[in-house]
Amino acid sequence: MLMNMRDLLAVANKHFFAVPAFNISDYSMLNGIIEASEEKQAPLIIAIHPDELRFTGVEIVAAIAAKANKTALPICVHLDHGGNFEQVQLAIQSGFTSVMIDGSHLPFDENIAICKKVVEAAHAVDISVEGELGTIGSTDSQAEAGAEEIIYTRPEDAVKFVEATGIDTLAIAIGTSHGIYPKGMKPELKLDLLKEIKSKVSIPLVLHGGSNNRDSEISESVKLGINKINISSDIKAAYFTKMREVLLDASLREPNVVEPPCMDAMKTVAYNKIELFNAVGKASLY
Repeated sequence: MLMNMRDLLAVANKHFFAVPAFNISDYSMLNGIIEASEEKQAPLIIAIHPDELRFTGVEIVAAIAAKANKTALPICVHLDHGGNFEQVQLAIQSGFTSVMIDGSHLPFDENIAICKKVVEAAHAVDISVEGELGTIGSTDSQAEAGAEEIIYTRPEDAVKFVEATGIDTLAIAIGTSHGIYPKGMKPELKLDLLKEIKSKVSIPLVLHGGSNNRDSEISESVKLGINKINISSDIKAAYFTKMREVLLDASLREPNVVEPPCMDAMKTVAYNKIELFNAVGKASLY
């Protein structure tokens, strides 16, 4: 069941759970993530970053939509971190049901302006829009782009931003970073800040950089009102760590032999995230 993110997260917002947004960059990852979500009966957001979309080609969106419409699971196909209007426009034309425009690096007024422009284009065809306010850190060169310094989202700015743009969901900066945290780096979420933002903003809130944070903090953030959490590095690390192990057998060459164990390793991580986000069984609410 293909949905936009506005309708998908409205249910999560009402029932205090978070929908995982898993970034995929090939067909085996897609199959594994859908299988894991079906097994846990959890709603699902398939997220694709512009860099990933250049790698897969836009044709993958039609394949995702076809798979989504063959299952009863509520599934959204979401452009992650669209960097400009042209990237968002391509996503809209390619069949995404939700888009993110990331103007967090821009001055406040310019961030509002680009978000308003995207909202006007996307809402005209019933596609939902995610904006971002504040900056997310970055931990390594392979992670999605982030800022060297985290700028925390100010609650009063969040109110103005939501009202001025008309966005459907808001990604906030409360202390996360993209990528896998290096040894010795201790992520810490400002949960009091989240609580204050949630008390002032009614639309669903999003947490980027959800990989590698302490489970206790992530669980608490869901209880306090986070409704979507992005997971990319954790599932990819599991997938390719297993692939390196499998390929120690130099005789293997067929993808249908090499990739299933990798999918299983990735699914184990996905199960944990789905449970942590209190999303198990929540597909029955749609």
